[in-house]
Amino acid sequence: MGDVLAGFHTAWEFETDSVLIRFERGIRTPRLLQVLGERRVPYEALAAVETAPGRRGTVVLRARPRPGADPLMDVADGQLKEGSDPYRLVLPAERETLAAYYADEVRAALGPAAGAPAERHLVAAPAPPLSFKAYDGKASFDGRSVAFRWFWTGASSAKWKAGDQRFEVSALSGVEWRSPEIAGGYLRLVGRGAEGLTRPGDVDHDPAAVVFGMGYGLIHESLPFAAAVLQAVRAERPTADGEDGCPPHPAPAARPDPGGIADRIRHLGALHAAGLLTDAEFSAKKAELLAEL
Repeated sequence: MGDVLAGFHTAWEFETDSVLIRFERGIRTPRLLQVLGERRVPYEALAAVETAPGRRGTVVLRARPRPGADPLMDVADGQLKEGSDPYRLVLPAERETLAAYYADEVRAALGPAAGAPAERHLVAAPAPPLSFKAYDGKASFDGRSVAFRWFWTGASSAKWKAGDQRFEVSALSGVEWRSPEIAGGYLRLVGRGAEGLTRPGDVDHDPAAVVFGMGYGLIHESLPFAAAVLQAVRAERPTADGEDGCPPHPAPAARPDPGGIADRIRHLGALHAAGLLTDAEFSAKKAELLAEL
């Protein structure tokens, strides 16, 4: 095809085997779409494409990806608002005929597997390194491992006791993301197997999770992060002993700087003074932190 269909804040360029979706960087464009920039979506990644009347004299051309084809939409799991949907093109109502024409063209290009889940990701997630600030810590992903560094102002005593965390992609089977626009938003890593994993209600105390809050874990930061982790996990080939039924196994965390260790010891002292840590727990954790220097 090779034609370009430009709508509000988004343009679709139709190519022989894919559609290139570009997002404007204007102030009216949702932040998530600005961060994504552009996405190339192979036709084999799509399950359907349809048109529908929009609001205030518009028509909407929307593609629906196959389950398993796009890590971003798999992680979002229906939690995105319409305006942040990267598969939605809004056009003036007078272009309805043109929208219907391109919808038919894309439908004709869909493969026989359009109605089935994809066996692998066909749309690329944002590339690492990526990071964002949650309410209780900073999450970082370098493409090989995910690291959580706790904030003393937000992390629970259970997370402080566990210490900063680092999880190798090979130890994970997935990632859960609950939108920060929903009460109790969080990102949690899922280990291979189900034994021993905590329940959704325990994210505040789960060292494999970070929790969101007002101004923390924003969609345009935490969702691309979660999608990149999921893509890396799916790309990792499980080894013979990979499905061991265990929660994520932390890899050794990077050595903290002395100032960070001093802050953590002060916070442990505050927890000890408040009666949240026993004498033995405080002494053991303090010795552990000092040994890292």
